[in-house]
Amino acid sequence: MERKREIILKTAEEIQKIYESEDLFLGKSGTCRCGMDVKRCLPDRDAIIEVIQELEQVVFPGYFGDDSMARVQPEYHVGFWLNHLYDKLKEQVEIALLYQGEEDTQKVSERSAQICEKFFRNLPKVQERLIKDVQAGFDGDPAAKSKEEIIFCYPGLFAIYVYRIAHELYVENVPYIPRIMTEYAHNKTGIDINPGATIGEYFFIDHGTGVVIGETTYIGDNVKLYQGVTLGALSTRSGQQLSGVKRHPTIENNVTIYSNSSVLGGETVIGENSTIGGNTFITESIPPNTRVSAKSPELVIKRPKELEKESIWDWEN
Repeated sequence: MERKREIILKTAEEIQKIYESEDLFLGKSGTCRCGMDVKRCLPDRDAIIEVIQELEQVVFPGYFGDDSMARVQPEYHVGFWLNHLYDKLKEQVEIALLYQGEEDTQKVSERSAQICEKFFRNLPKVQERLIKDVQAGFDGDPAAKSKEEIIFCYPGLFAIYVYRIAHELYVENVPYIPRIMTEYAHNKTGIDINPGATIGEYFFIDHGTGVVIGETTYIGDNVKLYQGVTLGALSTRSGQQLSGVKRHPTIENNVTIYSNSSVLGGETVIGENSTIGGNTFITESIPPNTRVSAKSPELVIKRPKELEKESIWDWEN
């Protein structure tokens, strides 16, 4: 036991020294309004996820949560949640801006209020876009039995919902929070949409698992993606030197991209009304009204022989 105690104390001491010397840990130093030194913390990830979950009750009432007032007095229901969410989001935006390095807390408070005011003014437009995304999902999937099923069950719509909320904050240069939101959706659905991507109306992701949409991707209206699609960069070896540079492709209106296809590069444009077949690897622009497909490998199909039951799973070249 004595040896265990010595090891733990020694390890704790060494880790504490790393804490003290490394600015990444335990927050950043700063000053509060009264001039006192403080440690500034990152936003609360759980609180941001709660914003996403609670806002879903406003955007899609009756599907997430059980609030009878939404049916009896919808104006009360909406007003209550918006007031609550405004305060919660504003607090997290303030924390994020302060952590980023802004010293004037009064300016941070004012800037956070401006961001939240614009966010909630735009919320009805975001909701209208999401309703069109629901329609795209229903129109594009013969397996869907209703639009309610799209809202309640489809991971693709959830990922799009979170993206559209996060994008509103991304364009206002809010640090951390948009990415926390979309990584939450990524973790739940396997769909990775960077909040910086620009995505038009009537967008649908079918099945969805493994879809990646990079930060500088531009997607027009009426675009449909299947599972495993990557809209990515050709190379990121230059690292931070590429920050702010268009690295991801442009997908014009009325395009369908089938499963496991990769479209890479900031100068790559998929022209409107085009269809990209599965398992393709595209690094150059495709003109409008084009069908692209990968040449299928040759399949060798042998007629079955009469086999004994014990050898039915044996493989012979």
